[in-house]
Amino acid sequence: MTDPRLRELVLMRRVRDRIDRDYAQPLDVEALASHVHLSAGHLSRQFKAAFGESPYSYLMTRRIERAMTLLRRGDLSVTDVCFTVGCSSLGTFTTRFTELVGISPGAYRRLGADELQGLPGCVTKQVTRPVRNREATVDAASLASKA
Repeated sequence: MTDPRLRELVLMRRVRDRIDRDYAQPLDVEALASHVHLSAGHLSRQFKAAFGESPYSYLMTRRIERAMTLLRRGDLSVTDVCFTVGCSSLGTFTTRFTELVGISPGAYRRLGADELQGLPGCVTKQVTRPVRNREATVDAASLASKA
């Protein structure tokens, strides 16, 4: 592969695939960068250019997606879900979850599967996908009042 842009894209896809696979592991930009033999700064710039968000933001989105599934099941506490998906801070997890989903993890857990009962899994996955980059438009107060 002689085109440097294609080589960079291949490396960025490797990083994205590793995040998708190992989201619950302790990952940071330095570890991801060393995996593909790049500096952390270069990885961050190239990843954002390729996918529109930083590696950390992408990692947190994957973790929140998995957390949403676990919270809908209802058999784990919010704290257990936080640590299961690889977050080490309940505060950061709650803040990021609320930013992406538009409702706190506790309120989301209380809503549980009732709202989605009867929907096929593929539809549930699509309608519950978190919105990235603080684009959540749902009024959290109105959702919390349903709980």
